[in-house]
Amino acid sequence: MIHYKRTYLSAGSNLGDKFKNLNQTIQLLKEKAGNVISCSPIYQTPAWGFESEDFYNICIGIDTELQPQELLDCLLQIEKTMGRIRTQTEGYSARTIDLDILFYEDAIIDEPDLIVPHPHLHLRKFVLQPLADIAPGKIHPILEKSIIELLDICEDDSELDKTNLEITLSKKDFSKFNFIAIEGNIGAGKTTLANKIAEDFNGKLILERFADNPFLPKFYEDRNRYAFPLEMSFLADRYQQFTDDTSHPDLFKSFMVSDYDIFKSLIFAKVTLQEDEFMLYRKVFNFMYKEVVKPDVYIYLHQNTERLLQNIKKRGRSYEQSIPPNYLEEINNGYLDFIKTHPGVNPLIIDISELDFLQNKNDYQFIIDKIHEF
Repeated sequence: MIHYKRTYLSAGSNLGDKFKNLNQTIQLLKEKAGNVISCSPIYQTPAWGFESEDFYNICIGIDTELQPQELLDCLLQIEKTMGRIRTQTEGYSARTIDLDILFYEDAIIDEPDLIVPHPHLHLRKFVLQPLADIAPGKIHPILEKSIIELLDICEDDSELDKTNLEITLSKKDFSKFNFIAIEGNIGAGKTTLANKIAEDFNGKLILERFADNPFLPKFYEDRNRYAFPLEMSFLADRYQQFTDDTSHPDLFKSFMVSDYDIFKSLIFAKVTLQEDEFMLYRKVFNFMYKEVVKPDVYIYLHQNTERLLQNIKKRGRSYEQSIPPNYLEEINNGYLDFIKTHPGVNPLIIDISELDFLQNKNDYQFIIDKIHEF
């Protein structure tokens, strides 16, 4: 499982077309270093520590999977691509681009060629001001002060002029999609993710209705007796709701996102029903399935059984507390079998066993990136 690390960089240029240099650097960072998630306004600042042309300076937030030394090597390669050659005796000089690592998460690194947090960042107004624009609350892990606090007490009296120039980052959205279905086992977090995506990207939210199903509590008490009426009632309700919601797009929303796909009815039925019951059920299902909208991408949130049980316990639905682990494993296997045999639904499996996309914005961004990369 890849975990992105939130890293903050400074970039400055005072040779050639400075605005073009910064723009090209952003593109190279996207290609080689990670996901560029934020970029400050451009500040024109005097050269610091030597006489030269004014600099254009920015700070950049990226999510990277590179380790600190790998990231440093990547930045040096980008500088080289941009025409800068560092030397051991270079000192302060004009340059097409200058890239520095300011923070790498909250890591404290002290190596011969890399010190993080950057040892001079709290002394330089041309670093603190653009950094405060994108991460004012970021806490310096050594000085234990936020960036905005460090800016307030910084003794650097250099002049900073905020320019009218702006580097525009391409904002990811879901407008190219018509319909996204988010699926997963009981307690995987599909409803939570669907809510977040709908809210953040202006989507029409379609949520499964299940709390009012009178057979569900009875099913968990006596699976054999109530399996067939439960699955038939779910199918009827899902079909009615699904067709109603997907046949009336919201003109003010960019796309639709649901926390279920109607095919889950067949997956659960195959696990819960006897063979003769399932054959009858499948005939009814196939008739209905022809009529429903299919998702552009079918996202399956894979969660290990231990985490599923923890989530089920945490949300506290009384009738779910007795769900046995083997039932969850059967459901998971049912989903995976469906995905293997139905590649036409455009399935995307995302393993979230070690992610917390509700509390950790990096984990959430990881999922959003996965969807767009897919």
